[in-house]
Amino acid sequence: MNSILVMIHEVWLETLMAGFMSSEHLSKQKLFDFSNIFFRHFTWVENALIKANYEYDYNRSTIPIKVESLQVIIGDIKRRLNAIELSLVNCDDDALAGRIQSDINYISFALSNIADEKVNSFDMGRVLGESQLSDEATDALTMFLFEESYKEYELIMIYNYLKAHSKEQNLIRIFQILIDESFYHLKQFGQMMSDMGILGVPRIISKELYQVESVVQFLENGINEELNAKEECRKLSGAVANENAALSKFFDFINNQENYHIELMKEALQEYKKEINE
Repeated sequence: MNSILVMIHEVWLETLMAGFMSSEHLSKQKLFDFSNIFFRHFTWVENALIKANYEYDYNRSTIPIKVESLQVIIGDIKRRLNAIELSLVNCDDDALAGRIQSDINYISFALSNIADEKVNSFDMGRVLGESQLSDEATDALTMFLFEESYKEYELIMIYNYLKAHSKEQNLIRIFQILIDESFYHLKQFGQMMSDMGILGVPRIISKELYQVESVVQFLENGINEELNAKEECRKLSGAVANENAALSKFFDFINNQENYHIELMKEALQEYKKEINE
């Protein structure tokens, strides 16, 4: 079961990356939809491991994605799905295995019907849209996207782990909101990276980041990190304001979203402190 979790983790990320690479709207949407399904599979397998009291982590292999055509990465996704299919014999939950198997059957068929495209996600052009940013603004944007795309992936995994191990419904609600918000940010930043020709898979996260000894300390640190993220968004918005007003407004929009994230984290922090005192 643990190997199935790892393989689904990898195929979820690779399919998300393929979605960033596609420039054809319907193909992109299909790939994003399929990556969402794989993430749900991931959480279901994780839940099965938790119910079986099995120790697991979010370790995975590196995922090479640098391709020149979309069909190359789609072929690798299908290979991974075949491997998952073969491993489902080790899944103790027949209903779960049947659902994953059924999804794989359809998704493999649908992937075979996606047209090939030339991929420009790795050309290092570092141009976003039609607006040419200055070298200074381009460098600031590049650094921000690499750092923040990893941070959003990291937060998805951390909040998912905390949600999976929580029994308090309000905490589950809060963590799900934060997961959804981080997914939105990751998709926005990942698409920008692809458009600029600098797409990369977020690096593997250490288990110490999500298997936290003190959730209270994690949330307190997390609130400070969100405040720092707000400041980075503010700086970037200012750096591009004179050259790309729409991009500046986008980062103001992301900055303002962080305000609610901080309030949610404060609410979760109070819940955990209350548990400790009871």
